[in-house]
Amino acid sequence: MSSPAWRTSIRIRSDGDEHVNLRQQNSLRATAAFTLLEVVIALGIFSIAMFAILDLTGQSLRAARALRQTTVTASTLAAELCLTNRLEEGVESGDFGDIYPGYTWTREIYLWPTAPTNGMFQVDFTVYANSHRKSRVESKMSILLFRPESTQRRAGAPR
Repeated sequence: MSSPAWRTSIRIRSDGDEHVNLRQQNSLRATAAFTLLEVVIALGIFSIAMFAILDLTGQSLRAARALRQTTVTASTLAAELCLTNRLEEGVESGDFGDIYPGYTWTREIYLWPTAPTNGMFQVDFTVYANSHRKSRVESKMSILLFRPESTQRRAGAPR
């Protein structure tokens, strides 16, 4: 007759007396379940690991929030203009669309005043934050670009 491990092991002798094998009973109990101390230690290790993971998650979210760029700078416009091979003197303006609503920009492209014949252009960028009918300067930047293939204005022509 077999019994589950959690029940008392009873063996019937040939003479008919029931005999409880205590050694077998103790070994079955030891292998069938965890002790209370083992469970408490496992829960302690698990809770320490969970709190460490939650702390790392919070730190990652704070770092991501700090890296998020909330202001618009003229460097985006400068990077876009650097990709072109030809420049044309003049003033251009626009907005950033849905990427940065409420922000507009202007750029003025002209030949560099100290060397107007060699293809060196100066570009002045200005980014404005428009709110409540007021426009304030958010960012300003000037760069020099060497574009000898670009059309140049004739000497003496007004800017």
